[in-house]
Amino acid sequence: LICLSFSSRFNWSELIPLRLWGRTLGLQTENSQFLLEGMPFRIFGGSMHYFRVPREYWEDRMLKMKACGLNTLTTYVPWNLHEQERGKFDFSQNLDLEAFLSLAAKNGLWVILRPGPYICSEWDLGGLPSWLLQDPEMQLRTTYKGFTEAVDAYFDHLMPIVVPLQASTIHYPPHPQYKKGGPIIAVQVENEYGSYAKDPNYMTYIKMALLNRGIVELLMTSDNKNGLSFGLVEGALATVNFQKLEPGLLKYLDTVQRGQPKMVMEYWTGWFDNWGGPHCVFDADEMVNTVASILKLGASINLYMFHGGTNFGFMNGALEADEYKSDVTSYDYDAVLTEAGDYTSKFFKLRQLFSMIIGQPLPLPPVIESKASYGAILLHQYISLWDVLPSLLQPIKSEFPINMENLHLNDSSGQSYGYVLYETVIFGGGHLHSRDHVRDRAQVFVNTMYVGELDYNTVELSLPEGQGFRQLRLLVENRGRVNYGLALNEQRKGLIGDVFLNKTPLRNFKIYSLEMKPGFMKSLRHTAGWSAVPDYFVGPAFFRGRLWIEHQPQDTFLKLQGWEKGVVFVNGQNLGRYWKIGPQETLYLPGPWLWKGSNEIVIFEERTAGRIIQSVDIPYLGRTQYVD
Repeated sequence: LICLSFSSRFNWSELIPLRLWGRTLGLQTENSQFLLEGMPFRIFGGSMHYFRVPREYWEDRMLKMKACGLNTLTTYVPWNLHEQERGKFDFSQNLDLEAFLSLAAKNGLWVILRPGPYICSEWDLGGLPSWLLQDPEMQLRTTYKGFTEAVDAYFDHLMPIVVPLQASTIHYPPHPQYKKGGPIIAVQVENEYGSYAKDPNYMTYIKMALLNRGIVELLMTSDNKNGLSFGLVEGALATVNFQKLEPGLLKYLDTVQRGQPKMVMEYWTGWFDNWGGPHCVFDADEMVNTVASILKLGASINLYMFHGGTNFGFMNGALEADEYKSDVTSYDYDAVLTEAGDYTSKFFKLRQLFSMIIGQPLPLPPVIESKASYGAILLHQYISLWDVLPSLLQPIKSEFPINMENLHLNDSSGQSYGYVLYETVIFGGGHLHSRDHVRDRAQVFVNTMYVGELDYNTVELSLPEGQGFRQLRLLVENRGRVNYGLALNEQRKGLIGDVFLNKTPLRNFKIYSLEMKPGFMKSLRHTAGWSAVPDYFVGPAFFRGRLWIEHQPQDTFLKLQGWEKGVVFVNGQNLGRYWKIGPQETLYLPGPWLWKGSNEIVIFEERTAGRIIQSVDIPYLGRTQYVD
C-alpha cells in the first residue's frame, strides 16, 4: 500500500450523470479547483476508445473503470472512420458515438470528449481522412481553406450528436428539447497542437468551430511540456501530458495559466509498440507511485490508456523520427486492462490507491470472461493473387504511377488503406531504382517470379535478363500513415513518383486497388479458382480454412507461427496485420465476432505461408523492454 496523506476524502456517489438530471452548471473552474454543480470535484479519468473495442464489450470496460475508482471516461473521435469517403458519414454499429456516450452516463461515468479533428493516438494520419491528401497543396491542421471546409462539413454532422449529451442545461435555440443534460463535462480543442504549431490562427478557428455549433462545456487543450505554451488558446484550460513527473512540471503549468486547476490529460500508463522493436512495458509500481504523487499535488488525472484495445484492420499509425516505423496491430499499451480487457497488477494497485482517497467502498470488479484455446486450424484452400486479378479486380490504366489517395475510386475519395498493385511491361532486365518513391514497402515480381523488395532502406534492385516482353509487378503496401510530428502533409501512399528501369521512368501502368473491403472479401469467397494447398507455396495468395465452435464462442488469440507477413480475416472482420519480425505474435480475436458452428478464416499472405494457425488462450506480444 502506498502511504500518502490526502487532505480530504472525495465522496462522489451523488455526482454521477443519471442523478443530476436538470442540472445547470456542469464543470467549472474556481480558485484552482474544479467544481461540478458547485461542489469540489477531482477528475479521476481513464481513456478508452470505442473504435478500438468491440461494441459488445463497451459496458464491461466501463464497469471495470468504475471498479477501479474512476469517475470520468475520455475518448477520441476518429474522423477517418466516421467519414471514410468524403460526404458519407457513419455513426452506426461500432461507430455509434451516441450509444457509447449514453452507456457511459448509464454506468455513472462523466466524459471528456476529444473530437479532434486531429487525434494522434497511434492511429492512421492521426485520425484525419486520407482523401484530404488528394489536394497537392493540402496543409493539414491549419486554416488552409481546403482543410477548414472539410472540418466544417464534418463538425456539422458530428456536433448535433455531441451537443445534446453535454452536462449543462443548454439554452441553444435549434435544440430547445435538450434540457436534461448528459455525461460530457469537457471538450478538448484539437490535440497536442503545441508540438505542430504551424498556424497561429488555427486553434482559435477550432475553438470557434466548437462554440458556434453549440458546445458550452469547459474547453481544454492538451500538450506535452515542450508544446504547452505553443498550444494555448484563450478560453480553454491548458492540461499537460507525460509519463515521468519531472520536478516542478505541474508548477510550470501554473506559470502558463495562473489560478487554474491542474490537470494531467494524458498520464501514460504504458507505451505502444513498433514492428521490429520490443514490446514496451512500464513498471506498475513506478506508475502507481507517480499517480499518487500527482494526486497529492492536488491535480486531476486521466490515465492514457486505461484500456487500449486493438488497431483492427489497417488503422495503425506510424512514427517518422530518424526512420519510418509502423505501429503493431495490438494497442495493448501495457495499460491498466489488457488488450482483451483483463485485469493487470496496475488495476489492483490503482484500485487500492483510489479507494483510499475516495474513502468509500468501490464496486466489485466484474468477473473476467475466460478465453478459449480452439487448437490448430488447417488452412486447406488457397488462391494466388495473380488468379484473383482478372475475375475480381478491374485495373485503372494510367501512363504514370498514381498514389493511392488519388486513384479514381470510392466516389472520387481515392483508396485509403491496404495494398496497390502496379503492373507494367518491360523488355529485358537491368537496374530498377525507386528514387525513394515507394510508400511504404513494395514486393517486386517479374511475371510471377519474386525478385526482391523496395522500401525506405532499399531503393534499388537488379532485374534478371529475359527474352521478350515481361510483366513487372510492384505490390505496394501502405503500412500505416505517420500520426505525429511535422510530416503529416507528406503521407501519401503507394508509388508517389516515378520508378526507373535503367534510368528510364516506367510508364503505362495497370493499377489494381487491393483495399480488401467487405465487398471484395465476399466476392473472393464465391470466386472460382480455390484449390487445395500444395506442400509448398509462396505468396502473394489468399488462404482459407474453417474453425468449428461447439459452444458459446469466447475470446481467443491467433498464433501465426510459420507465416511471414499479411492480414487475417475472420467471418469478414479484418483482425489486422501480422509480421514475423514481431514483437507481436498473436492477434486478438473477440468472441462476439465468432459464431457457434462454422467460422471462415481467410489469410492474405504476402510471401511464405504455413499450413495451420493456432487458436490459443494466452496472448504473446513479444519480448519485453521496460520504458525508461
